[in-house]
Formats: sequence, C-alpha cells, structure tokens
Amino acid sequence: MKLLLPALLLLISCNTKSQWIKDSVLIEGHYRTFTFHQPETDIKGGSLLFLMHGSGGNSSDIISKTGQLEAIAGKDKLLVVYPEGYQHFWNECRKYSTAAANKENINEEAFFKAMIGYFVKKYGISKENVFAAGFSGGGQMSYKLAMTMPDQIKAITAIVANMPDSASCDCTLANKALPVMIINGTDDKTNPYNGGEMFVNNASFGVVRSSGNSFAYWASLAGYKGEPTKTLLPDTDTADHKTIERYSYNAPNKPPVALLKVVGGHHDYPGDIDVYLYAWEFFKSVL
Repeated sequence: MKLLLPALLLLISCNTKSQWIKDSVLIEGHYRTFTFHQPETDIKGGSLLFLMHGSGGNSSDIISKTGQLEAIAGKDKLLVVYPEGYQHFWNECRKYSTAAANKENINEEAFFKAMIGYFVKKYGISKENVFAAGFSGGGQMSYKLAMTMPDQIKAITAIVANMPDSASCDCTLANKALPVMIINGTDDKTNPYNGGEMFVNNASFGVVRSSGNSFAYWASLAGYKGEPTKTLLPDTDTADHKTIERYSYNAPNKPPVALLKVVGGHHDYPGDIDVYLYAWEFFKSVL
C-alpha cells in the first residue's frame, strides 16, 4: 500500500469560519478522495465517523443530510468524514456487482486504513473509536468494514441495506460480534426488506438476506437468544405515512444490535428521525 498526502484543497463556505477540506490518499495507483469539515475545536482523543454514499452517488449526497450532525460534532469531539467511492461505487461484498470497483477488486480496506492513519496523525483521533455508516451501497460498504475490519471499526449502521446472502458474498467474514444497527423500509423495491434479488440501474447485484436475517446474523454473533425488545418510535412526521418499529438486543458485556423497521418506508429516509443523528446516538452508547 502506498500512501500520499497531497496539498489540501480548501473549500470555503459562506461562513468564513467554516472550512470544508477535500484530500486524497494514493492506494495502489488510485487517488481515493474524502471530504471533511475542518474541526474548530481540539478533538484529540475524539471519535471518527465515516459516512458513505449510495451506489452511483457521491459524498455531497450525504453531506446535504448531515447539517444537524455537523452542528454538534465539535461538542461531541466527533470528526465526520465523507469518502468517495471508486467511480461512484464501492467494492463491497456483493460478488455480482457490475461496478468497476468490484470488477477491478479495488482495495477498500487499504483506503479506510489509510484514512484512519491520516486522521490519527493529523488530529489525534482515537483509533479505538472509529465508526461507519452508509446509505444503500454505502450501507453495504459498512457491512464490509464490519465483516472484514472488525478490529479497526467499533460499530456500524447500515441504512436501506441488507447483507448479501452466502452465495452472493465474496468477502471472507471475520465473524466477530460488533454493535450494529440496521434501518430498512418494508416497501423498499431496491433493497427488498424480506430479501431476494437486488437490482441497481437495472443490473442484478445478486441476492441479499432479509432484514430479519441480517439482524439475526449480528445478534447471533453477539450471543443473544430469544425475542428482541420491540418499541415504537414516536410518529413525529405523520405526513410521510411511515412508522418505525425498533427491535433491539442490549445486555451487559455484549454489543447492542438493533433493527429499525420503517413500516411503509421505501429506498429513502424516514421523516420521523434524522438517521445520522440517530446513528451517532447509537454509537455514543458504546463509547
């Protein structure tokens, strides 16, 4: 793995005190880029959170949704980083992905390890408190990090994403328990809640497990048995015609595992919660 840190590109927002930085690392001949908000306070010893965009998207898709999270990041000693997929896609664990990232077997683990090293060196981030969350294909990338880099990633949240089934998975699984939260919609036509074949831009990306089975995989690794606790989240946005049922396992000395079943949810965000704030609250519970 080669690592190169070229000159920073400063992207100045309307607020002159606020700076967005775009930088890159060189991984096996490819410059891989990422964007983050320049910390305005000392965050030494703080947490690092990777937020990944969906298949075919870019980091601005996620940045446009994280205003509330960024507003509290300094107070919580959190640095949020928005990596870019290779040609807008990730090389996650879906064997049948037609994306160039998968066909060229892009080394995502090296990319994320390089970014962790970058932020540890530059800002003193704690290597013990690195989290990941993503939307759709970014959720698939979150699963991959949990399945292949569990010693570097403390917890994940996957949004509108189910794990690939064993026949459609080309990753070697570490099978290590981690705190995991899944947020999926019951009416999602792209990532079927009950599992099945998944299509991206009319191309099959293989078969995914159901949301229940994805949840059960992580719950089983954590050693949970029996039925999860069910709670209903407040329906704060009645106009979106969605409600959220939370199924969770939480016990001393075990990583928490949760599934948010968005009843009536599609391949989109629920209106009742800010998913990125909610994910951060989940992550803070294991700090």
